[in-house]
Amino acid sequence: MSDDGFVMRVHRVRAEFVVAACDAELLGRDLPVGDHGQTVKVTSQFYGERRVSREELLWALQRATIANLLGKRVLKLAEEGGYLAPGGSGTLGGVPHAEIFALVG
Repeated sequence: MSDDGFVMRVHRVRAEFVVAACDAELLGRDLPVGDHGQTVKVTSQFYGERRVSREELLWALQRATIANLLGKRVLKLAEEGGYLAPGGSGTLGGVPHAEIFALVG
């Protein structure tokens, strides 16, 4: 399997298929949030530690009801796959971040 620098974990919460993925080098970093010295830690408990290929991440995004994505490469792949509109993301601690929710009716 190729190493594209992504890590991913799938969380199953009731009927939800939650995909959490980030650029691998972000694991363990503390990202600053707010103006009072607060941080958010990028943990393997949430984002996983298993490296996945582009194909595996796209496969998971196709099935996701919720996705939490962090990092330039992960967001670029989500855009290329049609899961995220260009400019459809924000930042978390200066790092590109997006949350995607599938609305099924």
